Amino acid sequence: MKRILIILLLAVAAFPAFAQMGSPIIILLWPDRAPNDDGIVTEEGHPSPRSVDNVSKPELWVFPAFRPNGTVIIACPGGGYYYLEIEKEGTGLAPWFNYIGVTLAVLKYRMPNGHFETTLSDVQEAVKIMRKHTEDWGVNPERVGVMGCSAGGNLAIQTAVQFTSRENRPDFQILLYPFTTMNDFENNIMFGPDASEELIRKYSVLEQIKPDTPRAFIACSADDQIVPFDDSIMYFKELQARKIPSVLHIYPTGGHGWCEGPWFHYSREWKTELERWLVEW
Repeated sequence: MKRILIILLLAVAAFPAFAQMGSPIIILLWPDRAPNDDGIVTEEGHPSPRSVDNVSKPELWVFPAFRPNGTVIIACPGGGYYYLEIEKEGTGLAPWFNYIGVTLAVLKYRMPNGHFETTLSDVQEAVKIMRKHTEDWGVNPERVGVMGCSAGGNLAIQTAVQFTSRENRPDFQILLYPFTTMNDFENNIMFGPDASEELIRKYSVLEQIKPDTPRAFIACSADDQIVPFDDSIMYFKELQARKIPSVLHIYPTGGHGWCEGPWFHYSREWKTELERWLVEW
């Protein structure tokens, strides 16, 4: 029995990030009042046990690394800008990121509902907030990045191309099966049915890349039937044309939504590639 206890204690010591997992540190993005409104008045709910919708009070769920290397990733879960896959594409990744020394901050953001500036302001505020915690969680203010899956990937890209200052500019972007081109349905969700061509062009990520847009890690699957891998290729090409450091990994299978899934055949590969990319930077 004594030997078993020693082994268990050694296992916990070897994997401190997993041992510390539990309730996150929750930060309200707008503790007083948000500067804008998406017009949603329905109460917050859960379309499934692992997701959330109708967010009215955006929050950051912070999982500090036990042995931080200074890197912070703000995760923007996907969900088609209708709801958030808050666990599958957010909190479920915290153990692994913490294990490699990365502090993960999962963003529970508001849906656009035709008011995309509301959603964008949430993630921009999140970047600013995480930069202020240099001493609390061992944050390097020059290693604060955004990550997103699917619609969350689009939001991460918007953050990378729509920043207005050093304070809300991310230092890198991690994009998993992101959509970069928008059809009429997506335009309606993001900007409303009466959106002008000027407004749509303003948020066309392929046209808004700046010379100082941050470096990018992009991964997707060739058999994705929801967001074609062409979306990732087009964004990658635009980054390359502007000489912005970027990498693109296209896995032969996996479909859509494989971010956290252990069933994904290339789960080890994408995490290994991402860890190497983060370290080599």
